[in-house]
Amino acid sequence: MPENRPVVLITGCSSGIGLDAARALAARGWRVFASCRRPEDCARRIAEGLESPHLDYTDPPTIISALDEVLAATGGRLDALYNNGAHATPGAVEDLPTDALRAIFEANFFGWHALTRRVLPVMRAQGYGRVVNCSSVLGFTPMKWRGAYVASKYALEGLTHVLRLEMRDTPIHVVLIEPGPITSRFRANAALHFERWIDWENSPRAGQYRDSLRKRLYARSTKPDRFELPPSAVTAKLIHALESPRPKARYFVTTPTWAMAILGRILPLRLFDWLVAKG
Repeated sequence: MPENRPVVLITGCSSGIGLDAARALAARGWRVFASCRRPEDCARRIAEGLESPHLDYTDPPTIISALDEVLAATGGRLDALYNNGAHATPGAVEDLPTDALRAIFEANFFGWHALTRRVLPVMRAQGYGRVVNCSSVLGFTPMKWRGAYVASKYALEGLTHVLRLEMRDTPIHVVLIEPGPITSRFRANAALHFERWIDWENSPRAGQYRDSLRKRLYARSTKPDRFELPPSAVTAKLIHALESPRPKARYFVTTPTWAMAILGRILPLRLFDWLVAKG
């Protein structure tokens, strides 16, 4: 394979958005480092022909070793970083242990920041680069039962926006991608974190958990949610963010993302709150 292929490091490639992006970019000629949180998932990516360093945002030594592995393999080159791996911890804010918030921020925010800080000097030295952060419609729209995830994504959006402002005097582009509902294992993974952290049976909202949230978390329906799109919809935006000479600052994916962005600007706050509370 030619050595002048552009190089991208993608996190969270065990399934869903990250895996689709890795496969699509590899098919377009990128040299893809499809990192995963679990070594067994890395082995699966390697078996299909991708390079896959072990990178767990909650394990700082793997952040260092994964980037070192990429740079050693490419002679110090990294054209793009796609921060993607994240999880949710569903539950009412009043039922969230503070340690649950610490855990989700470690995975969805602090780890992203640690990796990005290590990548930026590489991009500065080579004179170019792109950092793309995968956020969510919940990065700018609140929704009940999703307080932990919303908080982590709001924080990510703020930090990314400031980083973009600060990188204006450099050749490094900083981009947000904001999906809405995307087909993935996200809900199944969220159920595991719910079980770990939320003592729902002793909550004053036990009836609401029983009648609403738990039914959604454990639903066996194979039907997609309304407006749900496949991961390829996110990948299409990522390709533009990585390959366009002038990438956008942010990319909306799915109808709900567009709708919430517009409604959040034009509606009075009380009316907007009423709308999203109906959820």
